Formats: sequence, structure tokens, C-alpha cells
Amino acid sequence: MHVIVGAGSIGTAIAEELAAGGTPSTVVTRSGSGPVHPLVKRVAADVSDAAAFRRVAKGATVIYNCVNPPYHAWPKEWPPISRSMIVAAEENDAVLAITGNLYGYGPVDRPMTEDMPLAATSVKGRVRVAMWQEALAAPIRTLEVRASDYIGPRYTIMEMALPAMRAGKTAWVPGALDVPHSYTYVGDVAHTLVALAPDERAWGRAWHAPTAPPLTAREILTRLAKVAGLPAPRLRSYPLLAVRAAALTDKFVKEFLEVRYQHVRPFVLDSERVRETFGLTYTPLDEALYNTAVGSEKVPSKSTSE
Repeated sequence: MHVIVGAGSIGTAIAEELAAGGTPSTVVTRSGSGPVHPLVKRVAADVSDAAAFRRVAKGATVIYNCVNPPYHAWPKEWPPISRSMIVAAEENDAVLAITGNLYGYGPVDRPMTEDMPLAATSVKGRVRVAMWQEALAAPIRTLEVRASDYIGPRYTIMEMALPAMRAGKTAWVPGALDVPHSYTYVGDVAHTLVALAPDERAWGRAWHAPTAPPLTAREILTRLAKVAGLPAPRLRSYPLLAVRAAALTDKFVKEFLEVRYQHVRPFVLDSERVRETFGLTYTPLDEALYNTAVGSEKVPSKSTSE
């Protein structure tokens, strides 16, 4: 039994991929939401309640951590959620497959590889490092798939820029326009989690999801406009003073300031190890961007879960 915690883009994509291969799954969220499919069971449960989740996860062979609390709530909400999944994985001898990010590395001056030290300088980064270290220390089989900023209709630069681009207006972005940055397609994150979970070579390690060569914000949004049949975008970057002013009243922007370093200096992900070990490659960029442009017309403008 595959138990997927979270019904955002990653959790949904995992459930759909499993179903396409004839494998049933259980999607767990607080609201009981999730993809509608005969092979997908949707369950409402609070995963931070270890006893409740143990009941839901009984018999699990793989548990996928695809949930993502609101930015400002990470220090409070992540620890009990993560520990609940660790307890359930141990009790069922299940693999715990974790959706990760790059916050744990902290500011870097070279392309990120899996062997880099976890030197997080942000509160959110230290939360993620502690989660991973606790999972590694537990008597379970676990792995983490780390990705950079997502290419997908619900995420940061795409979500902020597309409405303005469609309206022919200037699109404002939160970071620098002309520094290289890695973007990972949500479908590749989901596929990597599904592919690695049953493979013992993956256990006990972190892996970078297959990711296309880096592009600047200007390059990727210009490419997105072309794929979506839109005029070349007019782009501007928010000044730091404007970001700081917005942070006084907006919780998300306040938390973004802590990791703004990722968007004003080169931030490059190296995913060669997963390609060399498992033969996994990234989805062609234009295909990923087309799916982003089409999907953005079908999903809510805000999402707090992966």
C-alpha cells in the first residue's frame, strides 16, 4: 500500500502515476482532498496526530511525504508531521520517501551536489536539516528527493508573472532577472520519488531530482511566453526596499526575505548523480513550460501544499 501525504502538485502526480501503472494508493490530507480515480482512496486525517496517522497508514509499504505547511509555520508544524511519518514507517517497515528542497545547503558558491555539507543559515533550512537527520537516525528505510524552485502553475515566479504576461502588462519578479537559477519540473520530482522508493540503492541518501540546465528569470519567462503564444514579456525586479516594506504586512514575503539569497545570486542544482545511478532525466523544458502554461488556467492561484 502506497500512502501519500499531501494532495498538491507532487502528491497528486504521484497518485496519478501509480494509478496509471495499476497501483492503488491512499492520499491523506486534512480535508480529504485529492485526485479522483478508482485506484486512489482519499482520507481526511491530521498527520501531526501520530495515533491518527498510524491508523491510516496501517499496512503501508511506502509513505510519501509531499506535504508543505505554510512558510511561517514550519518550525511549529513540521516536527510533529515528520515524526508521525517516521513512527508509521517504522511500525509498518515502510519506506519513507521525502520531498525535499535545497534550503539545507544554505548560501553556496558552486553548483549544488548531494555531498555538500548541510550548512543552512535560515530558520526554514535548519528545520529541513533536522527533519532529514532525524529520519536518517531512525530505524527505517528512507530517502529524500531534493529539487530547486518548481516549474509548475502554482509556484513563485510562474504564478507571479503569468497573469501579467497574459494581460500584456509588466511582470514583476522577486529576484534578479539575469543570474542563473535552476528550475525543476514538478512531474520529474514525483516520478523520481516513485522510481527511487522501492530501490535499495536509494535508501539512506538524498538525491537531486532531474533538473534542466539553469536559466535566468528573464530567459525562462521569455521561453514560457513563446511556448504559451504570448508576446515577449516586459519584466521588472522588485527592489529590496519594496520587498522589505511588503514583509511588514505579508507573512509569506517576510519568510521569503530569509531565503532571498537564492534569487539574487547564482543558484544551480547538479542532478548528474540521479541520472548516472538510475538513468533518470528531466522532462524537455518546452514540454514542462507548456504544461505550466496550460495548468495555470485550471488550478487555484494559491497553494500551500506540495
